[in-house]
Amino acid sequence: MDFASLKQEAEQKAASTIEVLKKEYAGLRTGRASVNLLDGVRVEVYGAEMPLNQVATVSTPEPQAISVSVWDASNIAAVEKAIRDSGLGLNPNTAGGVIRLNLPPLTEERRKELVKVAKKYAEDGHIALRNVRHDLMNRIKKAEADKVISEDDMKRYSEDLQKVFDTKGAEIDVVAKQKETDIMSV
Repeated sequence: MDFASLKQEAEQKAASTIEVLKKEYAGLRTGRASVNLLDGVRVEVYGAEMPLNQVATVSTPEPQAISVSVWDASNIAAVEKAIRDSGLGLNPNTAGGVIRLNLPPLTEERRKELVKVAKKYAEDGHIALRNVRHDLMNRIKKAEADKVISEDDMKRYSEDLQKVFDTKGAEIDVVAKQKETDIMSV
């Protein structure tokens, strides 16, 4: 059993878990407009469902507004419908080929709801880390049971791996705390 490759696998999977968390947080609204807010919006065009960024250009011309320039004018109605049905609470206004989304300021109640969502994303990240840790620890235990490694090696490898996951778990907590601060700041 090659512990170095196992540890590297643990670090890669943990890092990708944190990247997924950061992408989820990018789509979570704070007090200002972000093009990432519309990342999850999918539009029914040309007989298929496509991400919004594949049928339009999304930009933030000002802090409280998002501008969506649809490339094909025949898709404007479909893009408007997708934004309206996305559950983001946005009301699109169309002028020419540009859809404008004005973001109202977040209320205290809405900020608290978003913090709860952010905490759920962080907990999902912790769960993903635990699942990866569990899988890798089982591989170490199996190697010890199969007499590939000694019991002392198993304990040392397990402790080493636990340190990796403790560090990455703390990193998730830092990212989550930063997002909570961003959401609650007016």
